[in-house]
Amino acid sequence: MIERKANGIAYIAGDWPLALRKSTLIFIHGAGGSGLFWQAQVEGLAARANTLAIDLPGHGNSDEGGMDRVEDYARIVARFIRDVDMPNPIACGLSMGGAITQQLMIEYPDLLKAGILIGTGSRLKVAPVIFEMIEKDFANYVDMIGRLGASEKTDPKLLAPFKQEAARCNPEIVHGDFRACNRFDVADRLVAIDVPVLVVSAEDDKLTPTKYGIALAQGIKNATRSHIMDAGHIVPMEKPDDVNQAILQFLDQTGL
Repeated sequence: MIERKANGIAYIAGDWPLALRKSTLIFIHGAGGSGLFWQAQVEGLAARANTLAIDLPGHGNSDEGGMDRVEDYARIVARFIRDVDMPNPIACGLSMGGAITQQLMIEYPDLLKAGILIGTGSRLKVAPVIFEMIEKDFANYVDMIGRLGASEKTDPKLLAPFKQEAARCNPEIVHGDFRACNRFDVADRLVAIDVPVLVVSAEDDKLTPTKYGIALAQGIKNATRSHIMDAGHIVPMEKPDDVNQAILQFLDQTGL
């Protein structure tokens, strides 16, 4: 795994330089996370595609400057994709990262060859208690998001890196991320998405239940859905082999 930085945006890559004949998977983390969330995908899919996972502004090792609107994060990611000059980019986002991916496909229709949406929805309303916990008891928030984020069937040891990254993020940045999620609503704009899309849902996802994935797959005209059992919201960490296989199958089916 290779660590790099471009114009203040830190990222990890499976290999470098990028292979011009391969598609490029750019992985986008959720609220309060970092690119390390995607390590199993960056490493596990590197033989099939170029793989990058970014730290959004204010997260991980990127420069400061978190956002509170998905549109602003999408603008930053679009600029990053152009700055790195990645061939055949395919955005893959979880939760807020999935919102950013949808925004990219809608606002920058010529930028991406495809999109992958994991544990996300076209609306991402946030319960008021989340904001209250971030403001008043961040440690309790980290513990709660760790519990809610995974299936009860998941080995707790797998959650340690997720909780460590969550605890590392500035609470103000996390609060802004959830404000961005709460404002996000592209349900009436899904028809504008005109590239192949893979929607991945998980059976035990408490934060974005299966109905969110079903609605995305029904609302996007060129979408397919993969449903993963015995996993929750952070399914790429809980079931990395299953997620990687779903992505590989999608790439093969679309010829990307």
